[in-house]
Amino acid sequence: MLKQLALATALVATFGTAHAYQAELGGTIALVDPDNGDSSTGFAVDGTYYFNPVQVKNSPLNEAAFLNRSSNINAEISYIDYDAYDLTTFGLGVEYYVPNSDFYVSGNIGQFSEDTPIGDFDTTVYAAEVGYLPAPGLLLALGLQGYDNDLGDNVDPTIRAKYVTKVGAYDMNFEGGATFGDLDAYQLGADLYLDKTLSVGLGFSDSELEGSDVFTIRAKKFFNQQVSVEGSINFADEGNILAVRGAYRF
Repeated sequence: MLKQLALATALVATFGTAHAYQAELGGTIALVDPDNGDSSTGFAVDGTYYFNPVQVKNSPLNEAAFLNRSSNINAEISYIDYDAYDLTTFGLGVEYYVPNSDFYVSGNIGQFSEDTPIGDFDTTVYAAEVGYLPAPGLLLALGLQGYDNDLGDNVDPTIRAKYVTKVGAYDMNFEGGATFGDLDAYQLGADLYLDKTLSVGLGFSDSELEGSDVFTIRAKKFFNQQVSVEGSINFADEGNILAVRGAYRF
């Protein structure tokens, strides 16, 4: 089941003058091609509401909220018909940048509902973080991550970092995180902004669970300050995932 959850979670311009937005809605369509079994499809819907308008200014459009330290609430729902089972996920989260300080807190809670040939299984997942921003564009965070289902429960410590900076003439985003405990896992990623509207990136995640490694190629394009399209290909032992997401800011 942990391997199934790892696969499921791998799935939900113009310049010169300042522009602001306060919400974003997105929709994703995914095609999963398992190594054994028929191809499967999935979809996801996500939304984010920012407590205050996000000023774009001259930052990469994809990083405006992070660089502005914009507190928000977010939610997502996804469904996938994967081989012999259906998987539905729900998630609700909050990010809060403490005013007049360099501190950050976040939390989220969600549920995985699996409909399998041998029965239905529900897993509640949750996480919380405390972070610090020692420099512009840099976030360091520590937290806890856990799950609870009929088979048991577990809580593990986590660590995460995100850094958006200039490298030569280009903006770049670097991300990394790890979970320690009964099942150690880690994630790495980097994005190169060819201009303020277009990025290409790579990602990799793995854990102690055999066959859980995932390699990702991704790209994102803003056609203007409101409309964006992004795509990704995840290469995994359980099956490759091709996903396309469109989003609108307002």
